[in-house]
Amino acid sequence: MKIPLSWRAVANITRLGVKELWSLARDPAMLVLIAYTFTVSIYVAATAMPDSLHNAAIAIVDEDGSPLSARIAASFYPPYFKTPDMISLSRMDVGMDNGDYTFVLDIPPGFQRDVLAGRSPAVQLNVDATRMSQAFTGNSYILEIINTEVAEFLQRYRGIAAAPAELVLHSRFNPNLERAWFGALMEIINNVTMLSIILTGAALIREREHGTIEHLLVMPVTPLEIMLAKVWSMGLVVLLAAAAALVFIVQGALQVPVQGSVWLFLAVAALHLFATTSMGIFMAMLARSMPQFGMLVVLVLLPLQLLSGGSTPRESMPLLVQNIMLAAPTTHFVSAAQAVLYRGAGAAVIWPQMLAIMGIGAALFAAALMRFRKTIGQMA
Repeated sequence: MKIPLSWRAVANITRLGVKELWSLARDPAMLVLIAYTFTVSIYVAATAMPDSLHNAAIAIVDEDGSPLSARIAASFYPPYFKTPDMISLSRMDVGMDNGDYTFVLDIPPGFQRDVLAGRSPAVQLNVDATRMSQAFTGNSYILEIINTEVAEFLQRYRGIAAAPAELVLHSRFNPNLERAWFGALMEIINNVTMLSIILTGAALIREREHGTIEHLLVMPVTPLEIMLAKVWSMGLVVLLAAAAALVFIVQGALQVPVQGSVWLFLAVAALHLFATTSMGIFMAMLARSMPQFGMLVVLVLLPLQLLSGGSTPRESMPLLVQNIMLAAPTTHFVSAAQAVLYRGAGAAVIWPQMLAIMGIGAALFAAALMRFRKTIGQMA
């Protein structure tokens, strides 16, 4: 019985995809990359990136020796600051020059007396500005700590006027401002893009370098079937790895709560993978070797990840960059994935992003198919 052409094409796509999976299974370097990307990389991104002010080294020169100065010195403790070192004035510059301290607080003589007399004495704070993140954040922290301790100390002697308005802070979606919640999920979102481009492009270049692409040319398969086989096989690998990482690493090891539907996130990721695997095939057609492909991936991947809204909000970027990045699938994927994983959004909220990913994916697939056919025609 003659098999209909459509069913024959489906069979060809399935068999070619299985061949890709077997080729990947025999590539230990790629297997290690997949395992590392969706396990260690995610865990490290969530736990090894400390807050901007964490265990900052601080020393205090207490020239006053009063109860108020002792109270201020005792107000610095982990995890924001290390336990302060009490040093002499002569050790202040030496410690800063050696990089022993990020902050050195000098409390002058007669500080408590001047405070009680209402004379607003000056306190010197020396900051090592080469440690930019800690210096920028710790400056305001130390100022707030000193003002609070002085105000509470004065309250024993004179009344403090009540504030005219009270600010009530309510943090939604991440009440404790846990950085691991953001780092773990964003690492999965970024790794889905990175690995799908690398796996698909590497699979195609590997066939060109090994000469197996010529074998496909003499088989009764079309360029469309070859491309679809690579798209579904490599996309499936990345999708399964992302799902496992989300369940076992993010929700299991890191105990990060996922607000929305995991299945909806995987559906959005599948649409995104159609676009990024097509992009990987197109880039592999431009590169002549694996090193060239690696350099091309760096040039393309960095803007995709940095300007898609995952690292900084798109609203803070120049308007021209915002408009240009609307043509990138990562912009819409990051927006939809964050809405689902962070805020528990449903399909009724993220359907515009899903529609945009589908349109961009179709355009990228068409461009990759055109380039693939042209390259195959030159090789034939």
